[in-house]
Amino acid sequence: MKRFLKLTEDGSHTLYLPEMDEHFHSIHGAIQESMHVFIANGLNRCTKTEINILEIGFGTGLNTLLSLLNRQEKTIHYYSLEKYPLTEAEYSQLNYAQNYDTETQSLFLNLHHSEWGKPVQIAPGFELTKLQADLCSVDLAQFPFFDLVYFDAFAPDKQPELWTDAIFSKISAQCQPGAILTTYCAKGVIRRSLQQNGFLMHRLPGPPGKRQMLMGEKA
Repeated sequence: MKRFLKLTEDGSHTLYLPEMDEHFHSIHGAIQESMHVFIANGLNRCTKTEINILEIGFGTGLNTLLSLLNRQEKTIHYYSLEKYPLTEAEYSQLNYAQNYDTETQSLFLNLHHSEWGKPVQIAPGFELTKLQADLCSVDLAQFPFFDLVYFDAFAPDKQPELWTDAIFSKISAQCQPGAILTTYCAKGVIRRSLQQNGFLMHRLPGPPGKRQMLMGEKA
């Protein structure tokens, strides 16, 4: 599966997948999108001091890096699913950490170098568990109950199997009451499916280039 490096409008990289005609992040700004959807409207809304995060999927590691850098006083146990991990040749070209110090650049590489299938302490207060798995078949009950879900799968028209009632029911069953689910997607059918599976849904202003996004709270 060939993937090509692309520069987005905020100067940060994304990857383009010709096979699906899909980008990993918004072409209007990869970092801007992740900060808006997953940090500002996800991590920053979570008031607990110790939280379990589920990410669908790991991809470039951008959401993971930004969660690490913006955790403040939170202790984070971060669980990320990815069916098709990047190669070292791919992730070593990504420029997400280049405007930070050398320690941050090292942390970003450690996210990718960390062993799959086991918890790895990346930094004080941040533990990462990556699982190379398909969301459709993985047993989420192997993880603790989640306080926050980053739903960052490819768009519904590209990966429809990941945006179904069955998938949202599976995720909802492993979420704590009050857990937050956030996604860049704003489609009405997705909002209704999440509502039917126990989330109180909100339409919020989207990141640059996108009018709206969705955020839900588990009832």
